[in-house]
Amino acid sequence: MSLTWNGKSVDWTNVAYFAVLHAGALLAPWTFSWSALAVFAALLWVSFSLGIGVTYHRLLTHRGFRIPKALEYVFTLCGMLASEGGPISWVAKHRLHHKLSDRPQQDLHTPKDGFWWSHIGWVLTRPGFDTSQVEAQYAHELVADPVHRVLNRLHVVPNVLVGLALYAWGGWPFVVWGVFLRLVVGLHATWFVNSAAHTWGYRTYDTPEGSTNLWWVGLVAWGEGWHNNHHAFQRAARHGHAWWEVDLNWIAIRALMTLRLATDVQGLPRHSDRLRLDARRALSGVEPAVVTKPLA
Repeated sequence: MSLTWNGKSVDWTNVAYFAVLHAGALLAPWTFSWSALAVFAALLWVSFSLGIGVTYHRLLTHRGFRIPKALEYVFTLCGMLASEGGPISWVAKHRLHHKLSDRPQQDLHTPKDGFWWSHIGWVLTRPGFDTSQVEAQYAHELVADPVHRVLNRLHVVPNVLVGLALYAWGGWPFVVWGVFLRLVVGLHATWFVNSAAHTWGYRTYDTPEGSTNLWWVGLVAWGEGWHNNHHAFQRAARHGHAWWEVDLNWIAIRALMTLRLATDVQGLPRHSDRLRLDARRALSGVEPAVVTKPLA
């Protein structure tokens, strides 16, 4: 009998892979150098901010803005460095999450099925569905793109090449900080959006699931932690709506706009204030009495 978690079979390949990543990250204190720290910081931004937040999420999944197709492919390569799967698979699963958000046993990673399940359990188990069918249904425009199909199949290659290059450049300290520690820190930051930002924090908008705005996730996940804002207006390229909601990914998009590379940038719709909760209820995190349908 195979081991299961929430009724899903454990994927021992993923368990072994993420165990190795975490074990490698533990070597960081013994391999520290300022150069290794700089490599860590630069690649963390490239892979998880530019790659996941800006490209996989706001560009490919929600089409919050557009950039030239060649640049889209380059930025997609950056997202592949985050070790969160290929672009087609990531987009399809995230769109499925929005459709079924916080429905127990339906949403891929809701805390209603357990906090640690939403954080990492769903990653360590088999999805229980035909991935190719989900990709065809929820990311059809990417499936139709031959370049994205190739990138989706080769999603593990960029980290292998970067790891080899870092070893040739700076030896094991660069590999430990630029691959193992970077991936562990970046992955947990992303996973906290699924777990913590559906558990704690405040709600600004009246949405029919448990998404919240959580300041520390907003910081460590480059602006993705203003999650209630995002669930209310999924196509909006900016997630931090209040002045204190620091959104570093939006700053990157603004830079692309300044360079005239980002166009068709989606903002808040005119009726956005209608979904706002009053300040007392928003800060307390109380669930809304009236449920409204989120924007597609």
